[in-house]
Order: sequence, then structure tokens, then C-alpha cells
Amino acid sequence: MSSACVPTHPESLGLARATTPHAVTGADRSQHPTTPPGRRRRLVGADLSASVAVFLIALPLSLGIALATGAPLQAGLVAAAVGGVVAGRLGGCPLQVSGPAAGLTVVTADLIHRYGWRATCGITVLAGLAQLGLGCLRVARTALAVSPAVVHGMLAGIGVTIAVAQLHIVLGGTPQSSVLANVLALPAQLANLHPAAVAISALTLALLLGWPRIPGRAGRLLGTVPAALVAVAGATAAASLTGLALSRVDLPSWSSHALAGLPEGPVLGIAAAVLTTTLVCSVQSLLGAVAVDKLVAGGTGPQSRVGRSDLDRELLGQGAANIVSGAFGGLPVAGVAVRSSANVKSGAVSRNSTMLHGVFVVVAALLMVPVLDLIPLASLAALVMAVGIQMVSLHHIRTVTRHREVLVYAVTTLGVVLLGVLEGVVLGVAVAVALALHRLARTRITHEEKGGVHHVHVRGQLTFLAVPRLSRVLHLVPQGAHAVVELHGSFMDHAAYESLRDWRRGHTAQGGSAELTGCRAGVRSPEYGHGPGDSDRPGPRTGHGPGPRAGLGAWRRPARPTGGRHELAHGISAFQRDTAPLVREELARLAREGQRPSQLFLTCADSRLVTSMITSSGPGDLFVVRNVGNLVPLPGEENGDDSVAAAIEYAVDVLKVRSITVCGHSGCGAMQALLGSGTGDTATPLGRWLRHGLPSLARLADEGGAGVRLTGRAAADAAERLCLANVVQQLEHLRAHDSVARALAAGALELHGMYFHVGEAQAYLLRRGGTDGEGGVFEGVPGTEELPSPA
Repeated sequence: MSSACVPTHPESLGLARATTPHAVTGADRSQHPTTPPGRRRRLVGADLSASVAVFLIALPLSLGIALATGAPLQAGLVAAAVGGVVAGRLGGCPLQVSGPAAGLTVVTADLIHRYGWRATCGITVLAGLAQLGLGCLRVARTALAVSPAVVHGMLAGIGVTIAVAQLHIVLGGTPQSSVLANVLALPAQLANLHPAAVAISALTLALLLGWPRIPGRAGRLLGTVPAALVAVAGATAAASLTGLALSRVDLPSWSSHALAGLPEGPVLGIAAAVLTTTLVCSVQSLLGAVAVDKLVAGGTGPQSRVGRSDLDRELLGQGAANIVSGAFGGLPVAGVAVRSSANVKSGAVSRNSTMLHGVFVVVAALLMVPVLDLIPLASLAALVMAVGIQMVSLHHIRTVTRHREVLVYAVTTLGVVLLGVLEGVVLGVAVAVALALHRLARTRITHEEKGGVHHVHVRGQLTFLAVPRLSRVLHLVPQGAHAVVELHGSFMDHAAYESLRDWRRGHTAQGGSAELTGCRAGVRSPEYGHGPGDSDRPGPRTGHGPGPRAGLGAWRRPARPTGGRHELAHGISAFQRDTAPLVREELARLAREGQRPSQLFLTCADSRLVTSMITSSGPGDLFVVRNVGNLVPLPGEENGDDSVAAAIEYAVDVLKVRSITVCGHSGCGAMQALLGSGTGDTATPLGRWLRHGLPSLARLADEGGAGVRLTGRAAADAAERLCLANVVQQLEHLRAHDSVARALAAGALELHGMYFHVGEAQAYLLRRGGTDGEGGVFEGVPGTEELPSPA
């Protein structure tokens, strides 16, 4: 435990300072050597149960993907084992599960068709070496610059290719070498169905789709068993009991398993194969790691102690796994979304879960061969076909449509289906770049007159390409008239800046007036630092970095008129114009569904505390209660306040919030008043209210300021020490409320303490010292760490 956080009072809480996400290495935080034995056992149990769940999903999928690629079926098991053990141990995303991925099926199948299996293993080794090189160069985040529409289009194209190919096996036939060939051969295949294969495939799909949808309590219990396992096991049992004549899994002896060989062929062809494998493996793994981070950040419990992914280390781990997998005759390895999601949702808290699943695959490959040989190939084909269909996500299509990138998505998908993965991705990237340039160059400039005021609207990015049109429209404004130029964009280059400045100077010199506003808060010219009308300031900066910020306000919005009514009206107008279009869809959903906040946030009425900003929350996330001093009156107390108690009761009993946070802050006027006058003037409403803070004052006196400490620095003064002690005291007051006590006893509620230093823009979360052996040190943004409620 860090000495800076050692509490000196048995009821004290430690305060931990928020650190950056990458302050923690890949080592798992939950296995700190000082973790109490009981808690360590719980964490190990969570990893064990999660690893079993992932293993049950990985086993049939690994065989199915190997079947879809045309590789030896054992290659899927090798890749699953290596992905679990090697990538799980060395990777930078502890909870991501790696192995043979459906996204690599088309690439691998094409390589096997061109170069043979042993050469494909050699290409996998070379791709792993390339990933190691990229990881050493620390370029992992560069891969995330690829448009999501390209990535989703690539996965959709791969999914279509997989589904069409596996459909032939489902119907009892053999797939062709390309999508077009498979489509053209489909009528003949339909005319020559294999009834047994179709029946087993239909049973597999029925179980796969129906198992998660079993209603009631039975459905919740049965839903813990993976649907993929149930589907394959059920189809295998049916085929065995009925004695159907079907092609089945045939795992040869491991002694005859083929290892990697040197690829032979044109150098450019081999290089393109390595590049394609490296690209698909890396992008899929890195995007998977980002997705796992989002899943972990959205949860609570010990999982929240897992640090954010180190993407460069993840790339190194994936490279090492591909080298080992290829050398031992396995498929290419990448992060797998289905298994990673199952790992997180099953409660895994460290990389041990991923590694254990790999060990289980090894055991199954060695000891369960007679059982695996009973699985019908049609059942595996149906399973993989379903995975391919799911890769064409309607959610992704709606998303790219909403962002006007459906063309990028469609071109990438068609390119992958008709030409290949690398060719499709290159086409998609080219279209995405062309679309971005089109949007950058496309600027709509209009002029209209309303009530004697000339409005010039500029929609889009203002670059040198738009300067001729801008100049032409600006000269439509008569001399001496009042003009308003509204910039509906986020970028302005030097040429546009100079054009606007020169026009404004000339227009005002001829007796006119010009007002420049930005309809979005981000409209600015950061390179230049001031508005076109600031002629008395130095010329625009053309070097690197931002210029002076004094004039930025002129670009963002016009000066607000003084007076409450006018300021309110201006704010409402800005909201309706700028913010409402962005949040209307989300607010409409909340209006339909009702509010479902996850926590009650009780803080001070101080105007400097913006709860949505310091908690990174949005509409519907927080149920907020604000009062002077963030006080929680004890129930039944003289001069009590039922409004706070009513809010607590409503939040806990009606809204079913899962946590309550009490947030204090620096420079609190209520705490300063308590320090200055104690009980204050009880003849006034404010004085009577502040009496609820007297227990906090008493706590400070009893502890001498040693009850709560800030990690990394001491409290600045007595007022800050009282602010900290007040948060702890109000947490104790919360426990006295019946609704809170009931929820805490049932394990349905957590109490958190928080302190925000306004001047430093630094948030702190309170943690009771000595309960987890981590000294109160945590990482991540405020609110991602599970905190024990005060005892």
C-alpha cells in the first residue's frame, strides 16, 4: 500500500488520483501480490468459469473455420490453443480472446488454393514477423485511422463469401473456388440436395437461433450454455442416433500433422499474401481490442480494474502467436469478437481466462478425438454459415448510412466479394479518401436578406477552393448594410481567412457593419488564432501550433448581450440551432422508453461543477441532485429536508439506480461558511440548512485532517480538508436512509465518494484504504473503478 494513502483512522477513506489509461502495463491488476486470499480465490474462480464458457464456444467454431478454409481440421485447434496461450499471455488486451477468426477465412482459403497448406503456414509465420516489426515501430494506432465503413464493409464481404461457400456444404455438395462460381453452381446444387445433410444443417441452425430465445426462468438458466455448443452437440447426437450417412470430422494422428514450409512462387505474389494476412489480422485484432475496452468500461466489478489495452503490445502478442501457430501448422490468429465478448460477459477479470481456454483446447485436441470425429461436417458448415451471415450487420449498415458513408461500405463489400480482401480494402480506402476530399471541397454559400440584414451562410469547410464563390457572394452585400456571416463548418484555411478579413475591412470602411458567427462551437481557425476583423493584431500565424486564443470567441459566437433574459434567450437559440439536431434522436428514444439512469449523483449547487463534463455522461445517464454543500440530511432530524430524502427514495426504490455518488469540490462556499461561523445564523434558511454540515465539522476536528488523503499531494488547507471529510460524512448519512440500507443489504447498491478540484480540473475517487491491497491507486477516467461502500 502506498504510504501516501495509509489511513490513520479505522473509518477513514483513502483518495486516489485519476491517472492516464496507459499508466498501467499489461500485467493484470487483479493479481496484485497483496490481494487478500478470499478475494483472490473469487477472481480465480471468475477466470476459470469464463475460460470454460469461451472454450465451449471456441471448440466447434475452430473446427468450422478450418473446414471453411480447406485447411486440415487440426489446424483450427492449433490456432485456438496458440491464440489462447501465446496471444493471451503476451498481448496488450488481457480480456481479448484470439484464435482462428471468420474474418480470415477467405484470405486463408485463397492462400491454400494458390500455394498449398504448408506454404500457407509459412506465410502465416512471415505475417507474424511483420506484425512484430509493426509493433516495435509503435504504429498500432495508425491502423485505427482506417474508416470504420471500410472495416465493416470488409467484414461484410468476407461474411457473404463464407455464407455462399458453406451453403454448398449445407446442401450436401462441395463449394467452388470463388463467390461467382458458387452462385452459378447453386441451381444445380439445389437440384441435387443431400437430404441427410440438409436435415442436420437445419437442426443446427434451429438450435443455434432458438436456444438463446427460450423464454422464462428455464431460458435464463439454459442460456448459460453456449448456443454454438448446443447446436453442434445436438446435431451430432441426432446424426449418431439416427445413423445418417454423412461426412464427419476426421482428425488424423498428430504424428502426421503438417508443419510450416517455405512458400514458393513469385516474390510479389508472396509479398502481397503476407501483406494481406498482416493487414486483416492486425486490423481485426486492434479493433477487437478497442471493442473490448468499451465493454469493460461499461461494466462494474473487478473487471473495471483491467487497464485499457496497450495496442502496440497487442500487435506484438498477435505477431508472436502467428509465428508459433504457423510454425506448428495452425491457421492465422487474430482477436475474435464472439469469444472476446463471451469472455467479458462471463466475468473474466484477467488474462488467465484466455490462457486457460487455450489449455482446455490442447486437452480436448489430445483426449477428445473420438468424440470430435462424430461431428457431421454439415453441422460445422451451418454454424460457420450463420457466423458469416451475422458478419453482414444491419446495425453497421444503418450507422454508415447515417454518416453518409454507405458508398464506401458498398464498394468495399463488393470489392472483397468479387476481387479479394486486399483489393476490396484498397478500393474502399480509395473511395473513402475521395469522399473525404469531396466533402472538404464541397462548400455551399448562400445569401439572403431578412429585415434589412444580409445573411451569408457558409455550409461546409472553407478552403481556397471555395474562395471565388465566397468572394462573389460577399460582394452581393450592399455598401453600408449590416451583414451577418454564419460559418457552418469546422475548418478554415489561410486563403479563406484572408478573403474574409479583407472583405470585412473594406465593408466596415465603407460604413457597413459585419458580424461573423459560428453555428457550431468548434468553428475556429486554430492556426491563426483570431478573427478576420482583428486588424490591430499581428498577422496570422503560418507556423505549427495554435496562435493566441484571445480572438477565438469572435469566431465561435457573437458577443452575448448583457441581462438575464437576453442571455437565456441567446442560449436557447444556440441550443435549438447547434445542439438539438445532434441529440434529438437520443432524446426521442429516452422520451419513448423513460429515464433509466444507472446512478444518483449528489453534488453541490456550485455553478462551476458541470456534472456531465466531469463524468463524461450524456442524457439519461445520471439522476442529479444538487444543493448547497452536497449535504444529505439525516432522516427524522430537526430542520430536516424531505426534498433530498425524496430524491434518494425515488432514485433507489423507483429508478433502481445501482450506485449513489456524493461529489464534493474545492472552494466550496458552504464549507468555508461552516469553518468561519460554525452553526451560522440559524435565523436564516441558509443558516438552518448548514446545520446539516455540523457532523462533518466534528469529523474534521476528531480526525485532525488525517481521515482522508489525496494521493500525490497533501490537502491545501483546512477548507479542503473539510470538503473531503464532508463527502465521507454524507456517505454515512446516506446509510441511515431506509431505502439505501435495504438496497445495500441486498447487494443492489454501491456508495461512491468523489472530490473535484476545480482549479486543477482533477477528479478524485474515494476508496477505503486497506481493503484490496492496492493502496487506493487506480487507473482510468472517473467512474470506471468499482469502489466499496463505507462500512
